[in-house]
Amino acid sequence: MNNLNLIPVLPEIFLAAATCAILLIDLFLSDAKRYLTYILSLATLVVCAVLSLSDFSAGATSYSFGNMFVSDPMSNLLKFCTYIAIGLTLIYSRQYLEDRQMVNGRLGGEFYILSLFTVLGQMVMMSANNFLIIYLGLEIMSLSLYALVAFRRDNAVAIEAAMKYFVLGALASGFLLYGISMLYGATGSLDLTEVARVIASGAVNKPVLIFGLVFVVAGLAFKLGAVPFHMWVPDVYQGAPTAVTLMLGGAPKLAAFAITMRLLVEALPALVIDWQQMLTILAVLSMAIGNITAIMQTNIKRMLAYSTISQVGFILLGLLSGVVAGADGSTTNGYGAAMFYVITYVLTTLGMFGVIMLLSRAGFEADNIDDFKGLNQRSPWFAFVTLLLMFSLAGVPPVVGFYAKLAVLQAVLSTGQIWLAVVAVLFSLIGAFYYLRVVKVMYFDEPADTAKIVANKDVTVMLSINGAALLALGLVPGPLMAACAAAIVKTLAS
Repeated sequence: MNNLNLIPVLPEIFLAAATCAILLIDLFLSDAKRYLTYILSLATLVVCAVLSLSDFSAGATSYSFGNMFVSDPMSNLLKFCTYIAIGLTLIYSRQYLEDRQMVNGRLGGEFYILSLFTVLGQMVMMSANNFLIIYLGLEIMSLSLYALVAFRRDNAVAIEAAMKYFVLGALASGFLLYGISMLYGATGSLDLTEVARVIASGAVNKPVLIFGLVFVVAGLAFKLGAVPFHMWVPDVYQGAPTAVTLMLGGAPKLAAFAITMRLLVEALPALVIDWQQMLTILAVLSMAIGNITAIMQTNIKRMLAYSTISQVGFILLGLLSGVVAGADGSTTNGYGAAMFYVITYVLTTLGMFGVIMLLSRAGFEADNIDDFKGLNQRSPWFAFVTLLLMFSLAGVPPVVGFYAKLAVLQAVLSTGQIWLAVVAVLFSLIGAFYYLRVVKVMYFDEPADTAKIVANKDVTVMLSINGAALLALGLVPGPLMAACAAAIVKTLAS
């Protein structure tokens, strides 16, 4: 184990250097050449993806910086998915940003620069093997997102959403830091591996440990958007520019899943009974409030916000299921199912907000469900893509959302908690109503807007691939599911 080895950190080093270089280059670009910032940002993500994919293919686990940083299969797979998510976000957002000229009447490169910094923070979170590194990555990501939500300085709603997000985000960071300080006080270490070893030895103050665990779970629940720490989600989703809402609702969910795995599964496995009970409560409340409240929404961004809350409930179900060995020799990997779920959910969210930005144009935001009326008459293809996206969120076969929910439910059933699986199915049926309502509006209502849908070729191609990927993964989910399960097993065994 060579702690001076910088090879595992190459993607992060390259991204940090490239982002700083793009920032300097953007200063000297005229508005006519601002597209170069966009191209350089995408190129940077491609290089990082190649580096992380090669690390994932190697399947090895390596440490650096005094064991504070780890490169393992789980982090590398999540990083690769993050690059795809941010890349699609930039592609879907470009025309939206150009139509609005969002910075002082001109399109600056700030959106792309801040987006790359959010990626850097997420990468650090995914590879953190130390409490302080987790917090460092979290703040790099969060500070960039705070700035992005307030990107439209002339929009009072966006500024209000940014203020709410910042205040509640600071509160959540305080919860997490306080919990970490309690864990440090109880174990005497910030290293996740050492914390797990000390707790397993039993030489700890149990009340202090549980006290710290409660605050850590509260901080994680805020980052995931779970009830009762969900109050920021609908307001920020609705108030932020749609491009920023996509940035919030996509890739950060992968990073939040990663630090949840690091803190609970890797650092606190000896407290599994305690945090599983907490996650059970959070999961049931999230599915209940998320699905029931979403039914009443007319703003589609707000509806998708409550949808996110309910989907987080399913992710938590996978996390609390763990890895269970059956009597017949089979193994059910709840962590792998949760990882598969969050990856496919992010892919679906990307497509849905991509469609919303596609229907928007200069001076008009397509953020109400009524704006989707008659979409099939205006563009049968985009209506079909939206249909696939809605079916995936609802869990309707043969789209991947169905298999993702099925995998999580199988993991829950393997733990013997039949009641929990029944509750999840019931709330999924309730949730299907508001997803299918959008489909009904697209196919059976008369168009409220007859304006021609104008889309760049790159957006059309990527949205089509996005929808096709959901269908393909639903028909052949095995390879991705196997990759997620293998990544979890190898990471936990290292």
